[in-house]
Amino acid sequence: MSQPADTFSLELFPPQTPEGAEKLREARARLALLGPDFFSVTFGAGGSTRDRTLDTVLEIQSEGHVAAPHLSCIGSTRESIRKILDQYRAHGIHRIVALRGDLPSGMARPGTFRYANELVEFIRAETGAWFHIEVAAYPEYHPQAKSPLDDLLALKRKLDAGANSAITQYFYNFDAYDHFVGECQAMGIRVPIVPGIMPISSFSSLARFSDNCGAEIPRWIRKRLESYGDDSTSIRAFGLDVVTALCEKLLASGAPGLHFYTLNQVALISTLWLRLGLHQRAAGTTAVHGDGATGDGSRPA
Repeated sequence: MSQPADTFSLELFPPQTPEGAEKLREARARLALLGPDFFSVTFGAGGSTRDRTLDTVLEIQSEGHVAAPHLSCIGSTRESIRKILDQYRAHGIHRIVALRGDLPSGMARPGTFRYANELVEFIRAETGAWFHIEVAAYPEYHPQAKSPLDDLLALKRKLDAGANSAITQYFYNFDAYDHFVGECQAMGIRVPIVPGIMPISSFSSLARFSDNCGAEIPRWIRKRLESYGDDSTSIRAFGLDVVTALCEKLLASGAPGLHFYTLNQVALISTLWLRLGLHQRAAGTTAVHGDGATGDGSRPA
């Protein structure tokens, strides 16, 4: 299955409670009006959200949208992965995001699969061309990589194993993505590498996420965010300008779409979507409103 050009997608995480499930349904209904190409749904460390991921994916599909479950191999066995793949195939799921994942706290051994390329290879061996397989890429390099070259080779192994395309970790430095794509092309990698986009709603949360995953917050952005203190309105307004400008530059440079990390929130994603004019891709979305956004996608004053 080939990846269409200019793919725009939204990532969700499965809820932990019935109340959370209802809130996610409401958020998803509003996000669906934006017309994303697919919703991806995360998979907890060691498969800790396996059933909730499946439930969320099936709800999305029943609503008439394309769902792409995440599948991590750490802590999994061939039999457990085979069972999950069989479930997804039985329900007509054709897209999957294959990841190594994190080792859960207290788990001493990673399981049958050590790396994502081994998972991709297994999926292909079990299911042939049934799934469009997305994998992760790291423009600022994976924090556990021994060197930039090792990280690039890790991505190439995943693609050589049968992955169709890649979604990146979020970043705020356009040059990091541009340089990374150039390095990939020099290695003969030709698949779409879709930028992952993280809206900015809270400096403390962003700093914590970034420290954990190795994503850099450029000094000028960090200093501006720090200067706002607890002024959440200013943080969100500045963050929207920063991320909008980044997305515009990425699309102008030929990036094959955008993948938004929604954190199950609507307002910032809707505003970004409208600012970028992406609402024009789906009929009947001009009435969708985000934070201060207008139906024609213009920026708030």
